[in-house]
Amino acid sequence: MPIYTYFRESTEEFIDVFQGMNDVHEYNGIDGNEDDWKRVYHSPQMSIDTQIDPFSQKQFNDRTRDKKGTLGHMLDYSSEMSEKRASQAGGIDPVKQKYFENYSKERRGAKHQMEKQTFEGKNFKVDYKQN
Repeated sequence: MPIYTYFRESTEEFIDVFQGMNDVHEYNGIDGNEDDWKRVYHSPQMSIDTQIDPFSQKQFNDRTRDKKGTLGHMLDYSSEMSEKRASQAGGIDPVKQKYFENYSKERRGAKHQMEKQTFEGKNFKVDYKQN
């Protein structure tokens, strides 16, 4: 049951009253004959997970575990965290860099395709520019 706050102007006192959401939100004192009580409206006290440590894998997992959305939304959010890490670490994302190093070690020196600057095929060549 929600709590509603009322203020009495004549005595300058506050009181919190439990009332149902569908009840009439009026308060007339304990005896019911005091008519100078006014309801006090409070701004909602809510917290949204807007601040997240981009280096914390646990916070990322907690943030994305119960959210509805697609794999694309999660990948977009992951790239936002990568950009934040890069801006905090001097332009290079250390988590991404460590992943590329591990990828290369496991594959006898082969580079990850996102790490490559150029890709050459038999009849073509593609140059990647990273922002």
